[in-house]
Amino acid sequence: MDKLKSIDLFAGIGGIRLGFEKAFGDMLETVFVSEWDEYAQKTYKSNFNDDFDIAGDITKISEKDIPDFDICLAGFPCQAFSLAGQRKGFQDDYKGMLRGTLFFDVARICAEKKPKVIFCENVKGLTIHDKGRTFEIITETLKEIGYTPFQRVLNSRDFGVPQNRERIYIVAFRNDIAPDKFTFPEPTDSSKRIKDIIEEKPVAAKYYLSECYLQTLINHKARHAAKGNGFGYEVRDFDDVAGAIVCGGMGRERNLIVDKRQTDLTPTTHIKGEINKHGIRKMTPREWARLQGFPDDYKLVLADVHLYKQFGNSVTVPVIQAIAERVKEILE
Repeated sequence: MDKLKSIDLFAGIGGIRLGFEKAFGDMLETVFVSEWDEYAQKTYKSNFNDDFDIAGDITKISEKDIPDFDICLAGFPCQAFSLAGQRKGFQDDYKGMLRGTLFFDVARICAEKKPKVIFCENVKGLTIHDKGRTFEIITETLKEIGYTPFQRVLNSRDFGVPQNRERIYIVAFRNDIAPDKFTFPEPTDSSKRIKDIIEEKPVAAKYYLSECYLQTLINHKARHAAKGNGFGYEVRDFDDVAGAIVCGGMGRERNLIVDKRQTDLTPTTHIKGEINKHGIRKMTPREWARLQGFPDDYKLVLADVHLYKQFGNSVTVPVIQAIAERVKEILE
């Protein structure tokens, strides 16, 4: 197989690229990257040594200005389709950008460049948004530009990470090379638990909740419970699997753990009251990186607030790798 070229659209911090590189090795060369968030760009640049700059807003880039490529990697923004969001789909307007329509930039570019494969990842809610019409528009668009799409929902917890995270994966092959059927990977390892991703050494006191904040969470959960709602914080056992990590406080509050290894609980940040005596803390960004299957040599160069957002928005690398290995088999 000749060396293949790929582009990384809505690249985030490069999780999809990482999975494909693990599968293809030296046979894959990234020739173009687009990501509009400046903080994600910083994390990306610190982990990938490209000899070109990261392009910004893809809606402002002509498809003719993008180098030729064989594989399009596109984790197009999921906020428009997320079950946790307002689910406006193609009508979702955010900071002047129609996030729901960003898929059409993928279609616009691939219609011009005709790569062998288009790979997309999104939230599971995409499949049921607007009674399935949104997903139908996406698949029909892929067919219109000359591709045969295959899709499947996979759970990260089945691929060697302890995170319950269901996502829809779409693999579309150009019609002239499309197989009659494409088999998505079956579960490889469902044995991992939170204890497998915990930091080896006691973590800093700043990750432990204050008594005041913990009480706020308790009160918040009680109010929702009184209304019959299931919202609220959750303390996970080390033998449990984490809930899906997402950007925003909910991703952290739903994945609290008890870790009593840190004995110096002197506050190092401005908090109300003392640190809780139960050992309840939020997970660290490195633990979140592991929940997403990022290797420990992946550099975390920014402040925690950015890292939580980036990993919450990212993909689970081992799932991507498993799918990419199946894609490689077809291309071979």
